[in-house]
Amino acid sequence: MEYEGDDQVEIGGIEEEEESEVWKTISKSFQQVQTILDQNRILIQQVNENHQSKIPENLAKNVSLIREINTNISEVVSIYTELSTNFSGFFQQNREEEMKNQLEYAADDAATTVNSKP
Repeated sequence: MEYEGDDQVEIGGIEEEEESEVWKTISKSFQQVQTILDQNRILIQQVNENHQSKIPENLAKNVSLIREINTNISEVVSIYTELSTNFSGFFQQNREEEMKNQLEYAADDAATTVNSKP
């Protein structure tokens, strides 16, 4: 069996090209989340150090640091929400395409059966 040109291979109804895009999106999202979580870890360490120092200036800095941590957490939630929406949408679209293909196949099969009767 030879492979010809730009034909796309389907695996479980998902074309490899589309599957690759899904994994790239997932990977990119997880990298973004990891970067934000790493930033939060550093910010939390700073907040702890400031708290332990009990110096009023350092304690005052914690307000802005905690706001930044909260903003970062909101960004992580946003990334996961978008990822979930995209992921669900991809599989919903794929499911609809599979059903359409099955209906077309059934219609073609029925037409062939009707046309082949004497």
